[in-house]
Amino acid sequence: MPEQWDCLIVGAGPGGLSAALYMARFRRRVLVLHDGTSRTLRISKTHNVPGFPDGVAGPELIERMTEHAMRFGAQMREAEVVSASRVENCFELKTRDGDRFSVPTLILATGLFMNQIALPHDVHEEAMRAGVVRYCPICDGYEHSNDRIAVVGCDEQGAKEALFLRRYSSDITLVPRAFDELDAQERSELEGAGITAVENALDRFEFRDSAMHVYLKGREVPLVFDVVYPALGTRQRTQLAQSLGVVLNDEGAVDAHSPYGTTVAGLYCVGDIVDGLDQISVAMGHGAIAATKAHNYLRTMEAEGRTT
Repeated sequence: MPEQWDCLIVGAGPGGLSAALYMARFRRRVLVLHDGTSRTLRISKTHNVPGFPDGVAGPELIERMTEHAMRFGAQMREAEVVSASRVENCFELKTRDGDRFSVPTLILATGLFMNQIALPHDVHEEAMRAGVVRYCPICDGYEHSNDRIAVVGCDEQGAKEALFLRRYSSDITLVPRAFDELDAQERSELEGAGITAVENALDRFEFRDSAMHVYLKGREVPLVFDVVYPALGTRQRTQLAQSLGVVLNDEGAVDAHSPYGTTVAGLYCVGDIVDGLDQISVAMGHGAIAATKAHNYLRTMEAEGRTT
């Protein structure tokens, strides 16, 4: 007989695990499917999670949250979900290994991919662990107060990140990937803030001596930084949401109301795929909201005799 679940959650980051905890404590049969690639697992240490004043490593946080949810009955399974469809009152999901699931409620916490700088994978991960490559100024700008900071991406997004980081350091340089895309107003704002915008195109990165050496075309001597922030954008993992009929906004995210419910009955979205602020604490809140809404949706279905 196939396993019976009240709710399936795709993704085991802070949003998905928070939803799993709440569903389990609602005494619901909940299964979390994940592919082991939560962005939080790559965080060396974050100080933005309330209750951890000394900071907490991403893997430790995920381990704690997983154990917490499982203690109350949530089940975890590593698997990549490759398709999802809506059939009558249920969601039909299939994994890459061929397993199939049918559930009345579905919470998508699929996260996003970061557009990374060009470094060999092992070197890139080592630089991230060392805090020399960072992708979230909101998360860790404070930890780089007075450091030599480079922002990669000489366009509107890069300019905004450089100006945001200016609060933490007076030594900030904006580096273009290929060419300068700044308009006159952006350049004026950067100059007024004392931020250097180089014109030479990026050549390569070298991570050594606990610093990032940035080589520019036409210049033999590299620029050396304590930390590099790539402002290269992200790609939300919204394929499953789209396949179920969820409409994305111009930024490729689902609507900010999605933790409360979507246009598809019984479907909820949480975390980084939702339009808003990509932060661990936000994802946790999304998970609590989505799980509560899913539980109440199930109560309505049960009262109407539409689920078992």
